[in-house]
Amino acid sequence: MDQAHLREKIAAHLGSAKVPRRLRVLSDTSDFFRVEYDDVLLLEGRSLFIRHNEREGRFGIDEQPKFWVRRAVDLEDGSLKVIKMVFHERFTAKCGAMTYECVRSSSKEAHILELVEGHNRFMQGVSMHDSAGNCVRVIDYIRGASYPQYVSDLCEDHEEYYFKHLPGLLEEFVELVEAIRFLHAHDQTHGDIRRDHIIREKDTHICKWIDFDYGCFHPENQYVYDMAGLANILVFLTGGDDVTVQQLERDRPGVFGALDAWDMNIIFKNRVANLKKVYPYISDDLNYMLLHISVGARLFYEDTGQFIEDLGLALEGMRASQ
Repeated sequence: MDQAHLREKIAAHLGSAKVPRRLRVLSDTSDFFRVEYDDVLLLEGRSLFIRHNEREGRFGIDEQPKFWVRRAVDLEDGSLKVIKMVFHERFTAKCGAMTYECVRSSSKEAHILELVEGHNRFMQGVSMHDSAGNCVRVIDYIRGASYPQYVSDLCEDHEEYYFKHLPGLLEEFVELVEAIRFLHAHDQTHGDIRRDHIIREKDTHICKWIDFDYGCFHPENQYVYDMAGLANILVFLTGGDDVTVQQLERDRPGVFGALDAWDMNIIFKNRVANLKKVYPYISDDLNYMLLHISVGARLFYEDTGQFIEDLGLALEGMRASQ
């Protein structure tokens, strides 16, 4: 595609002021640091006008740039896309005594994108190959709010939040867990289940899973790491935010003094999992689920079926008490 035609497309979708004086056209993403703002990336005949880096918060660190993930404008129709280039990463994660090997895999995410095509609880997109054979994922941009911010904004007073908002949030959470069950039924995992990997779409108000390029492996049960992620989201939902020992020591010393090591989250040791000690009105059925991710847990959830069954019982009890 010649540069004059590309410039016309950029002007048509973004206005003439956005057309760069120097237009660089790339087709190889092997060195993703070379893909810069105002470049045009050609993938299998598709032209994508590169914009900013995507960012995310992780492990308490906010707004970290993801240099292998760029926002782009599809010059065919002007739609906004997220471009995920190949980035090799490997690390070890722990859940209690269990250790998982986690690997970032572009081909794994490409396979899941095909699997979930048309499923309204997952981000949508396609995989394409650049001129060097790299598997690049072109994702439809989801306009909406981050799930953590949406939930936190509802929780100014926890007791009101618990009785007024939490039942509805848990009903939708069941749908999100059902979506993960769909993956597991097809021998796939999300691999990186976190609350910030859910986006609440602005127009539909539907919550969707994003970013499933990690694969986490354990010889006994490949799904347990996903289940730990779901349990952690449930703790967050029940608390309306993280409830930490630092907050309690400062603001509620009496509650802090009643806690012991068994009440803590087995992964995030400064977060309270046994939230009934903090908010006594939390139902026993719901708190029973939270204890599965506590240091004192003897059993973890191993599959989505039992998780959904217990969540249904907890919801039934909450509705009956209203």
